[in-house]
Amino acid sequence: MASTIRVRATSSGDTTEVQALIQHPMDSGFVKDAKGEIIPAHFIQQLTFECNGKSVFVADWGTAVSKDPYVKFSFKGGNKGDDLKISWVDNKGASDTTTAKIQ
Repeated sequence: MASTIRVRATSSGDTTEVQALIQHPMDSGFVKDAKGEIIPAHFIQQLTFECNGKSVFVADWGTAVSKDPYVKFSFKGGNKGDDLKISWVDNKGASDTTTAKIQ
C-alpha cells in the first residue's frame, strides 16, 4: 500500500522547512451521510516529525482538523541528506510512517 503521507523537506542554512500533505478523512462524528446516519468520528490523534531521532514537531489533533490536512513548519537544524521520519496514529488505531531525505 502506498503511503498516505507526502512530504518535502528543504534545508537552507541552519533552518529546515517542512511541508507535508496527509490523506485522511478526518471525520468529526457530527456529519450525516446521504441516508441521514451519523458518520463515526475518524481522525488523526497524533502527528510526529523526527529528525535524527529527535522530535522536531508533535501535534495532538482532534475532530476540528479538515480532511487531508496540510502541515508546514520550520525548525532549527537538519542537514541535507538527513532523514526526516513522519508518523501519525488515528483514533481507530490505524497509523502510517514514512521517511524523507532533507534536500
